[in-house]
Amino acid sequence: MTKTTNTFVNIGVAAAIGAVIGAMHAHGKTFSMFRVRNDFPMGMWLSVALWCVFSIYWSIASKDSAPTKTSESVWSRQLHLILVNVALILLVAPVRGLTQRFLPVSQIFVVAGLAIQAAFILFAVWARRHLGSNWSGEVRIASGHQLVRSGPYRFIRHPIYTAVLGMYCGTAIVSGEIHAPIALVVVTLAYWRKIRLEEQALGETFGADFDAYRRDTWALVPPLY
Repeated sequence: MTKTTNTFVNIGVAAAIGAVIGAMHAHGKTFSMFRVRNDFPMGMWLSVALWCVFSIYWSIASKDSAPTKTSESVWSRQLHLILVNVALILLVAPVRGLTQRFLPVSQIFVVAGLAIQAAFILFAVWARRHLGSNWSGEVRIASGHQLVRSGPYRFIRHPIYTAVLGMYCGTAIVSGEIHAPIALVVVTLAYWRKIRLEEQALGETFGADFDAYRRDTWALVPPLY
């Protein structure tokens, strides 16, 4: 997948979320799978705005990416995109039958969730700057690929994925509805699969160096995984 395609994917996801929420807010109804409502909470509007900011930054940053040497198959990349996009829409859209609350309505949770989401956006930016031109939306080895061990990569092998999951957690707290943690489960499975593919590719490329790095770090969430 090219850098341009990655840009279109990020902007497309943000636009899809905006369209779904805009339809619910403006018309009070949308596709039958979504609950009819006119009162989309302000906290969720702010959370979606943060997602859009993140998406725009990521689209711009994707221009700094080295040429690909080897990469995953097209179908593998498409499967990941489908899972992530479905999870992102499920995260914010009030799906019929999944709007029961797992958290009480409280401004404390809204503020806490937005703070967590914003903090993990900054964490993702930090990781992205250290990864530099090694980054790509697909599982691949770039020309001149380096094994990055600076910044958050000193402790976590996939800190950008950690940041994405943290952002999902933040939005789930803001939402308080059960569809949001279900989205978190879906996106966790998507990135667990992607991590396995990436670590296989890195192991084949860097051999003993990657094995040593793997022994000294956590994959995603210290100290759990």
